[in-house]
Amino acid sequence: MSRTVGVLSLHNSKETKAILNAVDELGHEPVWLRRENVQVAIEDGVTASPSVDVVANRLLLSSSEQPCELLGLANTYLPLVPMLNRPEKVLTAFHKFATAAALAERDIRVPDAFLALDADVLNANRTRFGEEAVYKTAIGTHGGGTWKVGADEQVNPMVGSRFAFLQSLLDQDPDARNRDLRVYIVDGDIVGAMYRYAPDEDWRTNVALGGDVEPADPVPDEAAAFALEATDELGLDYAGVDLVEGTDGWYVLEVNPTAGFRGLFKATGVSPAPYIAKHAIEQAGGEVDEAAVERLAGTLDDSKPRGAPSGSSTSLDQAKVVGYTEDVVVSGTSGSERVLGKSDTGASRTSIDTRLAARIGAGPIKSMTKVKSGSVSSGKSRPVVDIVVGVGGDQHTVAASLVDRSHMDYPLLLGRDILENYQVDVTRRHDEAEGETEEEEVDTEE
Repeated sequence: MSRTVGVLSLHNSKETKAILNAVDELGHEPVWLRRENVQVAIEDGVTASPSVDVVANRLLLSSSEQPCELLGLANTYLPLVPMLNRPEKVLTAFHKFATAAALAERDIRVPDAFLALDADVLNANRTRFGEEAVYKTAIGTHGGGTWKVGADEQVNPMVGSRFAFLQSLLDQDPDARNRDLRVYIVDGDIVGAMYRYAPDEDWRTNVALGGDVEPADPVPDEAAAFALEATDELGLDYAGVDLVEGTDGWYVLEVNPTAGFRGLFKATGVSPAPYIAKHAIEQAGGEVDEAAVERLAGTLDDSKPRGAPSGSSTSLDQAKVVGYTEDVVVSGTSGSERVLGKSDTGASRTSIDTRLAARIGAGPIKSMTKVKSGSVSSGKSRPVVDIVVGVGGDQHTVAASLVDRSHMDYPLLLGRDILENYQVDVTRRHDEAEGETEEEEVDTEE
């Protein structure tokens, strides 16, 4: 008997499409639960439309400014149908410090960490982590909101709207290339694993930041055991577990309940999508052909799924719109400011004024980039620093070039590293300025 599987996802992610297509290929009915079609009525009980037999929760909480709203939405379905990655489990998993605390209580090895809500207390405890420490936001994704900080650098207990904490930087082989291990688990089994290597001029290994990948086969025994225990302890049906090897063994860094798997597929040729689809179908009492699951795992079909809502005024592939100028929140390690940013699709990299960068604690400097303008052919080198930019409810961590913009109207230039997620409407602006003629510099990598 066919089962109807709903995937709750408000983003146009390739992973969501792949799961829906896998449900379809396995002979069951896929339904994409999103803004265009979700309806819940309370009248002589609770009913939800469209009707489904099970829900796979793929809400991306880490990049949203409203994670509690999304958790509440997911929670609405709990009395109605079974759900994979229940919201109360995701609540712990997507908060990195809460995850570390839960795992440490079960003797699953995690790096030492310290969180305080008072800046003086947080900085007074900085010395316990040695000359260099990791400073990260409790909620973040794609390596966003993660910095190395020195012993004399002051940090803030919040970066933008997110709490932040200190964490020890593990001792690793100094002669080895910086790497970590991503293990993807579905229904208590490891379906794939990969090593992720940091790109040049960076120490973070995230694929979204340009890191290289290679398959991890076999998965080291201790790492596999920790990954399985961590997922079980947090009560997740599927997760990407990130681990790093120190000189004394493996440590769990994060457990991501909505981990992407394009990098995993690139490294291993294995897609978790059919395994997630299988688990959902079986949770709803349906049956699945195991051979079909194995066959589908060798593909990553992220084409428009049959289960997408029809008759919507919003295209599934339509990006959010930003204007020629946008009201944004830019954050660093010591504070945040709301500023007007200018959109420039001709710039590959976002750039920030030096004075604004100093006020918010942007940095530390991680590399140099070469920029050029129409009047300067040889180019100039600029420092590059990490900042978090909030645009229209989404947060983006980017490596921005540091430049004196005092002679320009806007302290922040939004480059393609952010604008690739949006459509730009040059007729829309958030200020009253008329047709400025300032000349911008275009970033080109050295």
